[in-house]
Amino acid sequence: MPELPEVQTVLDTLEYQIKDAQIKNVRVLCKKIVEGKEEDFRSGLIGQHFRGFKRRGKYLLFEMDDITFVSHLRMEGKYFILDDTVPLNKHDHVLFDLEDGRQLRYNDVRKFGRMELIEKKEDYKDFKDLGPEPFWDSFDLSYCREYLKTKKKAIKEILLDQSFVAGIGNIYADEILFAIRVHPERKACDLSDEEINGLIKETRHILSEAIKAGGTTIRSYTSSLGVTGRFQMSLRAHSMEHCPICGHPIEKIRVGGRGTYFCKECQKL
Repeated sequence: MPELPEVQTVLDTLEYQIKDAQIKNVRVLCKKIVEGKEEDFRSGLIGQHFRGFKRRGKYLLFEMDDITFVSHLRMEGKYFILDDTVPLNKHDHVLFDLEDGRQLRYNDVRKFGRMELIEKKEDYKDFKDLGPEPFWDSFDLSYCREYLKTKKKAIKEILLDQSFVAGIGNIYADEILFAIRVHPERKACDLSDEEINGLIKETRHILSEAIKAGGTTIRSYTSSLGVTGRFQMSLRAHSMEHCPICGHPIEKIRVGGRGTYFCKECQKL
């Protein structure tokens, strides 16, 4: 699933490509992707321009002239920008005809992605009950200590909980925990202040480096806008065979139903 760095990469690329472009027509070929009535979605976007490009967690927020268009890519959602004469792919499900003759296509093999229109806001801090962004000042020791102090779940599960911090998924949770040498099954409430500070610091560092690298392109997810994520070259735990620190084999277990990679020597429980 695309995580914060991948979503940010898609957003930045779309901003470069379609900023101020006007939507001439919208065609919805798979109705379940659009929340609410299809006709309301279409009429709400036709004639609108892509003015602002924001991200909240793993959500793309396109601020139009007087409404905000929200898109969540889920597992395999992708955007393509093509000439409208290019034949459709069977997985192209929502088409946005632009005034300049180009077409923005939403492609989704599994059809898990979702789109909706919401009211424009000054900020989106309360959007979808998401926790703070990793780069916000509010994601600090005081906040994390208060949130974690009663949580007996594994810290890996808590990192994946979008109400704690927005945007982290499976890959980056593994990388963050490896960086601070914390076992993924460790109870969240047991983390010391030093470990929490390390978690905050490494979360920001790893996500920043991943954004610079265009995200991580592995398995079936790739950015479809001509950007190939290079952060997979910097992964140290997730999907790796051996620990880059001690050389021992990287273990794979399931935590909260998610495949989880760690080094049992460097991340002792």
